Amino acid sequence: MLLIAFTMMAQPPANYYNSAIGTGYTLKTQLKNIISNGHDDQGYGSLWNLYQTNAFRDNYYEDDNSLLDMYSEIPNGTDPYEYTSDSQQCGQYSGEGDCYNREHLVPQSYFDNFQVNPMKNDPFHVVPADGSVNGARGNFPFGVVGNANYNSQNGSKRGNNVNSGYAAGYSGLVFEPIDEFKGDIARSYLYFATRYEDLMANFFTSTNSTSTQAKNMFDGSINKVFSDTFLNILLTWNYQDPISAKEIAINNAIYNYQGNRNPFIDNANYACEIWSSACTALNLSINTLETVTFSIYPNPSKNNSVSIQSAAVIDEIQLITINGQLLQQIKSPVLENASYSLKNIPQGFYLLKITSSNQSVTKKVIIN
Repeated sequence: MLLIAFTMMAQPPANYYNSAIGTGYTLKTQLKNIISNGHDDQGYGSLWNLYQTNAFRDNYYEDDNSLLDMYSEIPNGTDPYEYTSDSQQCGQYSGEGDCYNREHLVPQSYFDNFQVNPMKNDPFHVVPADGSVNGARGNFPFGVVGNANYNSQNGSKRGNNVNSGYAAGYSGLVFEPIDEFKGDIARSYLYFATRYEDLMANFFTSTNSTSTQAKNMFDGSINKVFSDTFLNILLTWNYQDPISAKEIAINNAIYNYQGNRNPFIDNANYACEIWSSACTALNLSINTLETVTFSIYPNPSKNNSVSIQSAAVIDEIQLITINGQLLQQIKSPVLENASYSLKNIPQGFYLLKITSSNQSVTKKVIIN
């Protein structure tokens, strides 16, 4: 029973991605077919109930079971406010901390002139967010802010795009989340571009005037989908901000909720396998940590501990429960004889995520 639970909750079902064997845009279409099959739209109203489930609560920072909002969370400090009750849902607000609503990371106005559902209701890009900050973000693209004309209390900001480096090519107003959640937002957009691949050209041509800012992120194609600047931003964020325990838990929860997954959370390398030329130009390599000489032992373990032997410098180790809860997090661990030990691990099944040089690999660990 425990093994079955681990399989269902900690990784995709067996053979889920077996047909994803291509490269480039062929791979994207294969993934689109996989994640469209079984997608059972649950409607807009049911999102409120989904947000009350454990995966959307703060089990990672304060670990206080409050709603995890990317626009108010301060990862290394005290949050300015918290949402603990469904009575704090809203549509009206006068400032931050008043209430939370359902934000469409891809603005609803971008697609609803052509088709509303299931995009309007898809929690892979419709997230709980403070109403006031959501309003400040509006329909602006996500980007890299130079001089901010607005700052939220956790450091998210709005201003003109810097138009340099990996964000070169656009100077209009953009919204920038804090670094902790840039990869989360990038993988939401990559999911949207894949799941709704066949509709992307229709969205682009039917977009109404209220979402002209968001339209700048797209190029009107069903293959590449994104304009050069914003493809570079999303790919860079996907690379720089590795998959988190929060994302793993939400991916599993949404799979149980509506029957499909975000493939870029299951395997962030898909991004550079699909948009390979852009990754090459940005010097973003596909995750090579798998090729580094390292081992986890003993595994399974009977003494409530495991050791990691690594030939590479490890930046971070995360031990994650099958429910997506971050049990241990060690940043810049000091290795002795190229080894590091995790101790006092309760009996169970876990994911062990090792990050090195902005690359990460996740392995299963069993404590008997």
